[in-house]
Amino acid sequence: MKTILIITNSFDLHADLIEPILKQKNQSFFRLNLDKFPKDYHLKQLYVSGKVEVTIEHLLSKQIIHFEDIGAVWNRKPAPFSFISNDLAPQELAFAKTETEHTLFGLLYTLDCYWMSHPVNLRGAMWKGEQLNRATQFGFRIPHSLVTNCPAEVRRFKSLISGDIIFKSLSTPDLASVEVDDDDCIATGLATTIVTDELMNNLEAVREIPCHFQEYIPKKYELRVTVVGNSVFAAKLYSQDDERTKVDSRDMSAEIRYEATALPDSIHKRCLEFVKSYGLNYSAMDIIVTPDEDYVFLENNPNGQFLYIQELIPEFNILETVADTLIKNFREDNEQYLRSAAY
Repeated sequence: MKTILIITNSFDLHADLIEPILKQKNQSFFRLNLDKFPKDYHLKQLYVSGKVEVTIEHLLSKQIIHFEDIGAVWNRKPAPFSFISNDLAPQELAFAKTETEHTLFGLLYTLDCYWMSHPVNLRGAMWKGEQLNRATQFGFRIPHSLVTNCPAEVRRFKSLISGDIIFKSLSTPDLASVEVDDDDCIATGLATTIVTDELMNNLEAVREIPCHFQEYIPKKYELRVTVVGNSVFAAKLYSQDDERTKVDSRDMSAEIRYEATALPDSIHKRCLEFVKSYGLNYSAMDIIVTPDEDYVFLENNPNGQFLYIQELIPEFNILETVADTLIKNFREDNEQYLRSAAY
């Protein structure tokens, strides 16, 4: 029987909740928690006489997965590796991480199966600047945008915009706080921020690193569009109902309304084609709907969270759709193989 490989970490609630769904469907799976890898696992990649054997064993449960039995991979979330020794010297630790990364991807890239989604495609889809360019090619309107480390360019950009401009991070809103030890963390995040006159008078800081500025788009509401396989779930966010979410809807302390909505056929098709153009089988898009009912693309999150959407809109049942999509696609691949083998 084909099995599903779940690549994630030990604190991923999404993976915790999909496990009972897979068990209910009598579907076997193997969970690879990267924050426990390779410490809690034994792995083998053996090439002998033209044959390959790849296995990973979870030492605590004694569960073993044979890579030839993998029908689908749910590539959920990364995490730092862990090792048996906690006192590795800095160079030893750096080398251990590099060797483990080479080992892991050397294993995973041998898999020819259904991916949600493949690491190569995930990496290709993560760059915000490229996303904006691609979105225009698919017919989306995007905000006027600037990425620069030149203060004069920011002033010039501001002069071209009739209203406000905003600053937002390109990489991560948590300011890389998860990449450093707690003692070295000086800030945990930065929300999308309207650039005030005071900030305009302190633009010299822009020289330090490239910064991302956009025109501020007035909103009627916002959309979180989650694509799973060929299914599209559009959540309407009433972000303008609360001052805390008017500029940045990610402030979860504000209990704004979320509701299911149907996209216009053209936008539904555009979202699906945009995600598929990266070779992705999952993604979550952020879109603004203006008071004039214009749809404005903000960004695509190729491995974005969806559990909070399901909790707020239970009828979406995205977890069930993820499970069914993984199972359906590797079964279809297997059936196609069997039919071709019969000839």
